[in-house]
Amino acid sequence: MPRSLRIAGAWAAALALGLTACAAPDGDTSPGPRKAAARDAAPDRVEPLKSGAKPELPATVTSADGRRVTVRDTARIVPLTGSLNEIVFTLGLGENVVARDITATFEQAEKLPVVTRAHDVSAESVLSLKPTVVLADTTTGPAEAIDQIRDAGVPLVVFDPAKSLDVVRPRIEAVAKALGVRKSGAELTRRTERRIDAVRAGIPAGAGKERKKKPRVAFLYLRGSASVYLLGGRDSGASSLLEAAGAVDAGKESGLRKDFTPITSEALAEAAPDAILVMTKGLASVNGVDGLLKVPGVAETPAGLDRRVVSIDDGVLLNYGPRTDQVLKSLVEQLYGDAK
Repeated sequence: MPRSLRIAGAWAAALALGLTACAAPDGDTSPGPRKAAARDAAPDRVEPLKSGAKPELPATVTSADGRRVTVRDTARIVPLTGSLNEIVFTLGLGENVVARDITATFEQAEKLPVVTRAHDVSAESVLSLKPTVVLADTTTGPAEAIDQIRDAGVPLVVFDPAKSLDVVRPRIEAVAKALGVRKSGAELTRRTERRIDAVRAGIPAGAGKERKKKPRVAFLYLRGSASVYLLGGRDSGASSLLEAAGAVDAGKESGLRKDFTPITSEALAEAAPDAILVMTKGLASVNGVDGLLKVPGVAETPAGLDRRVVSIDDGVLLNYGPRTDQVLKSLVEQLYGDAK
């Protein structure tokens, strides 16, 4: 199963069960990283370009699945992933979006109808909204639903999924090109890259010297309600962020080649993380840091002994979109605390 479907499927199940808490339980006395998370949490909103988007149509593009697609109308847009929804809104076309995927959690999209169930697309729900263009990525499914939307004559553009910092620019540009707003795409990529560079420049110079080595960080995917406990490996999607923050992906470094592997005491001992990275709702699903320490092997790691847990909102952590600078900033601040 593709990484994105595995993550989003478990996430959707958790959302359906009402896991909406985003803070650590009352009484949590974790040091630095958890305090930083509570203090610096950013509003779950996107920041559309002030210049406004002016589509120049028709726009013909080559979809990631090899098809040539012509978009003639962007009046009713349906993005089928949270990441694509975020890009469309930030480009300035939010008023044209008529639906969302369950992973689009930011405030401006929250009142839109959801057209996915457990991350599977409902073709009937999509078509009932009379879309003029549908945006998906290669992990969107099932294939039958995608074919049904296309067979109805709706232009459907497929994009490669986001996996690292390197895709931020081409992904934004590809979406902008498909929607006929190349100028807005160029403006947004400049703004996004400038902000990411600013965060990178602000990484505490003394942090590495203080620790005498780069901190090892393990990315854990948790859904306590579904008993899903996974350790991220080379293809989890978190490596690029961790490395940009001056850290080492402990799962990748320990030799885990897959996207995720079930957590075991042996795997965590091999990873030996100094800190643990989790999604906010994942942490809530195991009842906070105290519950996380009950997952086999966690308490015995250096991170567990120090209670060093970094949590970032589910809706942005692996998006690699216009809010990537916020993700990187939160990661840096929680990881290094007050180091200068």
